[in-house]
Amino acid sequence: MILAEHYPVLIIVISMLSAFTILIAGWLNKKTCLPISLATIFVQLLLAFSILHHVVITREPIHYWLGGWAPPWGIEYVVDAFNAYVLVIVLFICLLTVIYAKRSIEKELPRKIVSFYVVFQLLVTGLCGITVTGDVFNLYVFLEIASLAAYALIAAAGGRSLKASYNYVIMGSIGACFYLLGAGFLYSVTGSLNMADLSYLLPPLYENKVVQAAFVFFVVGISIKMALFPLHVWQPDAYTYAPSAVSVIIAAAMSKVSIYAFIRIFFSVFTTDFIHIYVPITDVLSWIAAIAILVGSVIAIMQTNLKRMLAYSSVSQIGYIVLGVALFSTHWGLYGALIHILNHAITKGCLFMVAGAIIYRTGLRSIKDFEGLGKKMPYTCAAFTLAALSMIGVPPTVGFITKLCLVLASLEAVEYVYVAVILASTLLNLVYFWRVIERMYFVRKEGAGENEHAIKKEEAPVSMVVPALILGLLCVIVGILWLAGAETPLLPIVEQAVNGLGVGAAP
Repeated sequence: MILAEHYPVLIIVISMLSAFTILIAGWLNKKTCLPISLATIFVQLLLAFSILHHVVITREPIHYWLGGWAPPWGIEYVVDAFNAYVLVIVLFICLLTVIYAKRSIEKELPRKIVSFYVVFQLLVTGLCGITVTGDVFNLYVFLEIASLAAYALIAAAGGRSLKASYNYVIMGSIGACFYLLGAGFLYSVTGSLNMADLSYLLPPLYENKVVQAAFVFFVVGISIKMALFPLHVWQPDAYTYAPSAVSVIIAAAMSKVSIYAFIRIFFSVFTTDFIHIYVPITDVLSWIAAIAILVGSVIAIMQTNLKRMLAYSSVSQIGYIVLGVALFSTHWGLYGALIHILNHAITKGCLFMVAGAIIYRTGLRSIKDFEGLGKKMPYTCAAFTLAALSMIGVPPTVGFITKLCLVLASLEAVEYVYVAVILASTLLNLVYFWRVIERMYFVRKEGAGENEHAIKKEEAPVSMVVPALILGLLCVIVGILWLAGAETPLLPIVEQAVNGLGVGAAP
């Protein structure tokens, strides 16, 4: 058990050292990049599972003081059930993505293989650092490490991805400045940057305008990073034009870490008393989330490019999570938000993997060209269908569990308009996902069209199909496990995570 207390820092250190190792080894032989990155992330995932097991069994968080300096003077890594849960999700997605990236990057970035794996490992370092740190300024540092790595990975494809990356740089920098201003304001009135310390020092200062301004800066800054409507303008191009493997990681993992930071600052630093009494922002967030859910879905219907459709779908899905956070005073609100973090990670990861596999094998990006693809790429299209059903919310997928929790939270809060929004968005989801499935399975070409020879009658490489299938199957398996309730470890983990945020778990 004592050894487990060192795992949070080991996850960061080995990832950072791996990036330098990949750089040096890649100069000698670029074929070594993938095995090193794969082995590193696998070890990180094992450590993350060990951390999760430790905090769930002991029901106590892990505290690690860097350099032996006690907080608030030193930087502290703190891992409880919430961030251990997020850490496992993020590293699992990273592991599947690095497997998926092998053939994808060889085709899309043949001259940048070494630099891709180096920067990818730095991105993983940043994501893990954001998740485990217990210091608001250290979170900013890791947020920028992850962001800078993401900017470079998106721009690596060249062409239109350069503009997409530039827009992301501008918006991301604005978001980082807002966050840093919030951290600076808190430090000016408390003299501390440690999250736990701030939660004790801030209550007597809740009426202070500087503290209230800091809260607003944090919310706006992180909302830009996680692409909450209407601050999402950088996201569609970034998701659409990035290399396929990069689209997967930023959509399925990076957005989850930004959401984690939002929830952590929201509840662990400012606490529910501040939000209820001094800055009653939940109604505003609820309406923003509801608009995001509908607008993202409507714009997704209008898209013809599959990756762009998935990008606007993500705008809608972020709205679901924020709606759950805003309904935290109910039994089911935050519970549904945490489940949707898992749901969105595995479903959107699967969907972007399928989009990349289709592009790799056929070069097709437009949905109207997908006729007959279900027979030509059966396993890839099956993975897409499973993930799409979860996005729609069909039982017994994990997406159904998410929407059920949010509906229950809305009913408990007597906010029937949000129930209507969730039901309407489900119909909209059905519209834009069904048209893709219909093209894949039920629409035939009239004769031998011009594109008949363009789609080869074979699957994408196994290294791309298997990760997508794993995530697609998990959409159903995880949903069944949730329905099994307390008989599985998933339900107690989320309940403990919700309790740890000081909100109270679902009954």
